[in-house]
Amino acid sequence: MAQFVNARDDLVKEAIDGLLACSGGKLARLDGYPHIKVVYRTDWDRSKVALISGGGSGHEPAHAGFVGPGMLTAAVCGEVFASPSVEAVLAGILAVTGEPGCLLIVKNYTGDRLNFGLAAERARAVGRNVEMVVVDDDVALPDLPQPRGVAGTLFVHKIAGALAERGKPLEDVAAAARRVIGNVASIGKSLDTCTIPGSPKEDRIPTGKAELGLGIHGEPGVEQVDFGGAAQAMEIMLAKLRPHMKDGPCVALMNNLGSTTTLEMSVLTHALAQAGVITHIVGPAPMMTSLDMHGFSVSVLPATAADLDALAEPVPMAAWPGLREMTSPKVTLLPDGLTPIEPIPSRNARTRAIIERVADLLIGAESRLNELDAKSGDGDTGSTLATAAHSLKSRLDRMPLADLTQLFPALGNELSQTMGGSSGVILAIYFNAAGDACAGGAPVETALREGLKRVSEVGGAQVGDRTMVDALAPALEALEHGIDAAAKAARAGANATASIQKAKAGRAVYVPSENIRGHNDPGAEAVAILFEGLEEAMES
Repeated sequence: MAQFVNARDDLVKEAIDGLLACSGGKLARLDGYPHIKVVYRTDWDRSKVALISGGGSGHEPAHAGFVGPGMLTAAVCGEVFASPSVEAVLAGILAVTGEPGCLLIVKNYTGDRLNFGLAAERARAVGRNVEMVVVDDDVALPDLPQPRGVAGTLFVHKIAGALAERGKPLEDVAAAARRVIGNVASIGKSLDTCTIPGSPKEDRIPTGKAELGLGIHGEPGVEQVDFGGAAQAMEIMLAKLRPHMKDGPCVALMNNLGSTTTLEMSVLTHALAQAGVITHIVGPAPMMTSLDMHGFSVSVLPATAADLDALAEPVPMAAWPGLREMTSPKVTLLPDGLTPIEPIPSRNARTRAIIERVADLLIGAESRLNELDAKSGDGDTGSTLATAAHSLKSRLDRMPLADLTQLFPALGNELSQTMGGSSGVILAIYFNAAGDACAGGAPVETALREGLKRVSEVGGAQVGDRTMVDALAPALEALEHGIDAAAKAARAGANATASIQKAKAGRAVYVPSENIRGHNDPGAEAVAILFEGLEEAMES
């Protein structure tokens, strides 16, 4: 897979220098490339306890992104997923440790324990006061003799960092770190593996499955489970974490493992909030990633009042999202004049049957229309129409089906609220104009043409511009000759869009001609599908 990297051997060095370049001079590195990669605070005067962490790279923004006042004094960086050397760790210790001493915060991996541990011994041998704590917060395997250290490490960074920044002695800082380690619990879940630069991507998670209890180095999870959406994913995670929660305040750290979208993380956070067991939250944000892994992790910490104070203390590093109280969504009434006016319901079996048929056709065509839209847009035409169709079907009992002068505006209002982008606006204009024409005494065929006329005036699309108008205009012109004539005209108009080399309206305007050549416009195709479906229904 193509990635925005240069030579693999230079990846971590260039990434560190990129971080330093935009730090405003607040961060620096030791002159030890390529073997020694240590990032440290330039404002450090050794008058307080130093906090040093690190490990393999690929977890950005951890660890260098958390170097700054109130968190880490220095970060020792290894290559991707590889522990830094003893010499690199020792260099970091000697560079920032003064009379008060330093605390090494190490994740529970063999390489990190050995290299940081030996570096601590060598530092003590030359007179430095060094303590080391090992984070083992992963609860994926409760009986594992050596649980891994994962994103819960960030709780240790922040709480110990706050104490160190206040000038607390090393024994107090280390004791607080060990207490947090004893209470924090984490677990991760992913839909895909990560891509290690320069190596082929491992494809071990099949479609419909998610990996539970994975580490942060691309290693397999404890088990693969069926994936049933965000709420189910969170429910499974919380089942593993609940035994580690206690009565009282509980903080969750919502960590993006790399490539999970902001939208997905917000949905997952909603699922976490719905569970009602978390009082405070850090995130959601990428804090300890696994390169580009499509997953997330949740870390929970039953917190004391002192912990909450330490977590809430502001720090200048952008990578730390801060602590917030978990609250219910606040909802206020719409401004005056925007509250929808509910129409007076009425029944008409034939009109209802037609609308239900149209809705079912759109729902059934979702994948086909999305595939067409992917050629010229963002691949959501089918989903947008299907969502509106589902909503419309659920509202039919409250629609004025017996009065077209009321029904058309009601349809426009409904679609404007349930369809995103420009589609809902266009159809709202269309049906409101059709309703106005009906109220003026025009027959249905004329009213529908008036709606199209208004859409063309407002939106500017004409026949030949490669939009839904290419199918809808000829269909409405032919409708007075019967639904079969309209269906044939719509199909001919939709198929003709495949030969239009350059769109003049809609999103396809911005797409190269080779992308759309030979493919029907999705809006025009939707119109053709509707008229053909209505023809079939009326014939039967």
